[in-house]
Amino acid sequence: MAKLRVGLLFGGRSVEHEVSIASATAILRALDPARYDVTLVAVDHEGRWHAGSPALPPEAAVRGDEVMLPAIPGVQALLPTPKSVGDRTLPIDVFFPIIHGTGGEDGSLQGLLELAGAAYVGAGVLGSAVQMDKDVTKRLLAAAGLPVVPGVVVRAGDAERNGGAGIVRELGLPLFVKPADLGSSVGITKVKRAEDLAPAVAHALRFTRKVLVEKAVDAREIEVAVLGGARPEASVPGEIVPSREWYDYAAKYVDDGTELLVPAPLPEAIAAEARRLALEAFRVVEGEGLARVDFFLDRTTQRLFVNEVNSLPGFTEVSMFPRLWMATGLTYPALIDRLIELALERARARAALETSYSTK
Repeated sequence: MAKLRVGLLFGGRSVEHEVSIASATAILRALDPARYDVTLVAVDHEGRWHAGSPALPPEAAVRGDEVMLPAIPGVQALLPTPKSVGDRTLPIDVFFPIIHGTGGEDGSLQGLLELAGAAYVGAGVLGSAVQMDKDVTKRLLAAAGLPVVPGVVVRAGDAERNGGAGIVRELGLPLFVKPADLGSSVGITKVKRAEDLAPAVAHALRFTRKVLVEKAVDAREIEVAVLGGARPEASVPGEIVPSREWYDYAAKYVDDGTELLVPAPLPEAIAAEARRLALEAFRVVEGEGLARVDFFLDRTTQRLFVNEVNSLPGFTEVSMFPRLWMATGLTYPALIDRLIELALERARARAALETSYSTK
């Protein structure tokens, strides 16, 4: 049987470029060479695409031949066809995009892949865009009756709210200030004094045009991994015990004191509720393929709040998403196989849809 041709797409122009490389490195190691022919497709910091050999580490792929994705393979298109590599184009059956953050999991890359008619792992355009925007996610979850932490939005140029007095009166202290459309805790500040709110908002606005200000909850951080399409499944819950006061960028990627407890030490009733809420949240935000649903578990009330849904979580072997599935009974290579199968299933279903209509 012919091998499946996989394009491992990573890098990107976001602040999570290096995180993407780490995820791609782990995935490349796990892809079975007996089943897959892999082409590394690196997006550099300037947004250029490069094709590289899987014999090299992913970070070296940016030195490969520059390529572009065609809108319709083999036909003159607005997007040029790929440049030849060894006098041939790059045939790819399915893309595994592991570009975290802006431009990778916000729907823009997914839209490009849709226009190209390419099969790809993960959520579609709408689901990706919704999950990337914490404000939109929160509004949809609340409208569906799921529990979320109270918060308000501050937009660039919104001078009245930037002062902060009204926000403090509405939500109290402490608060978390975060860019509405970034990941990896980039740009997030915990605010304990009213006078620190405006500088925290200004800091977040360095990275985005919309900022989410949320009431801080004294809570444990619980995460559940979701996998599937029409009938998604939820993993056992895990718990993050950060090495710092809260789970900031350093606690995620720099310090080695953060603990990931898998499975989380939870009463069965709370674990079951977390899995139920994770599946419901996945459906509400148009999840497909994979997602990690993050919760706050209030230490006093033991109430769960949905914090966010991440359509493209970190994917190293020690990242929480793969670890949760390993604890649920799915190995890391088997998890990757399943995600590729789901991508191909969705591509076949879309290809079967009629694209013309006649009243005759």
